[in-house]
Amino acid sequence: MTPSARIAGLIELLDRVLSSERIPMDVTAGDWFRPKRYIGSKDRSEIAERLYRIMRHKARYSWYISQIGMEGIDNKARSLILVDCAFNDEDYENRLFSGGGQYGADPLSKAEKEALEKLLKIEPQDVPLDVRLEVPEWAAPMLKERYGADYEKAMMAMLETADLNLRVNTLKSTVADAKDSLAKDGVETAHTKYSPIGLALKGKAYLAKTKAFSKGHVEIQDEGSQLIAALCDAKPGMRVLDYCAGGGGKTLALASAMENKGSIVASDNDARRLERGRKRYRKAGVHNVELKCIEDEKVKKWFKRQKETFDVVLVDAPCSSSGTWRRNPDLRWRFYGPSLDEIKSLQTQIMDRVAKCVKLGGRLVYATCSVFKEENEHQIERFLKDNPDFALMPMKEAWPYDAKRLPHDCDDHMFLSPHSHGTDGFFCVALVKK
Repeated sequence: MTPSARIAGLIELLDRVLSSERIPMDVTAGDWFRPKRYIGSKDRSEIAERLYRIMRHKARYSWYISQIGMEGIDNKARSLILVDCAFNDEDYENRLFSGGGQYGADPLSKAEKEALEKLLKIEPQDVPLDVRLEVPEWAAPMLKERYGADYEKAMMAMLETADLNLRVNTLKSTVADAKDSLAKDGVETAHTKYSPIGLALKGKAYLAKTKAFSKGHVEIQDEGSQLIAALCDAKPGMRVLDYCAGGGGKTLALASAMENKGSIVASDNDARRLERGRKRYRKAGVHNVELKCIEDEKVKKWFKRQKETFDVVLVDAPCSSSGTWRRNPDLRWRFYGPSLDEIKSLQTQIMDRVAKCVKLGGRLVYATCSVFKEENEHQIERFLKDNPDFALMPMKEAWPYDAKRLPHDCDDHMFLSPHSHGTDGFFCVALVKK
């Protein structure tokens, strides 16, 4: 594809993303790319990279558009792309908007040229702080409560591109062997700071063709997510419930820690999502997992009979996913404040439902990929008030690894954030049933 043709394709894709606010951007992009086999891997990568950058700076770019008189231009996607090009590309008018034949992006109109001349006269300090930080208006008070004096630093970190982390599947490999295998296939990694079974990729890499990935020796999993599974301290022979298992990322980590001994029940309300996990389990050599869809009437009756039958229950609760904004910048604009009350109500229902499944002396682990206290500390305060038979475990007691690896500022819960730990934003707490 010519550079201009890539821009034309991006305009079409971004327009679809903007008009499908309730659909995750990666799903929309996948649906758009899938039938277009003529788009090569390099072109796909460049289109996707620019798409994510634009969505990462959508509030700022939109503010610029409102200031320079481009709001009257019909195509919002084209306007956002023009602002992005003005900041990131030399000679973009001739190179990217040249018309480029049948498939190129249309040349700039007179109105667009006049508006873009104004753009370069705006000083960065003129942009309002929360716009510069890409913070939705509804979320700002909660984020300021969470981060205090670190608010700006924390939000700037949320604008960075997230690193890709791997978890070594210890059922099939050691960390050293997996690292060496990846290196032989041209993928350089470094050891993660907190997880002893994690590897961080250095730069971009195409994992699919590596032996370590194709053979199930490593799984893509953020380091913070690895630590949540670790705090379950699942051991061989235990009976474990992963209540909101989704596609099985943490289930795989639990099975690995248990050495395939004992049993794991992986449940979710989406049967298709659960089924997608089967292929991952086979690839990883995991065979101690049983899948149960929560919406199935027989499963509902089954759960009623599970009083005090699990050594460990993990609730990776549905949440705002505000801790993943680095990876999913569109989430800032797809999730709205009023939805938070619905999510909090669901979190409460789930915790109250699974509490009875925990054995006496057993562990209930609650986790989210949210940074909002409303979904985290406040939920645990409520739960402990309503369930006095549970108590918080100090993180030093719940932590299964060398104490030197315990993230800083962890007392009775673990809170991770991009600006202070380099992971996605996560909250996790371990409760013991008295």
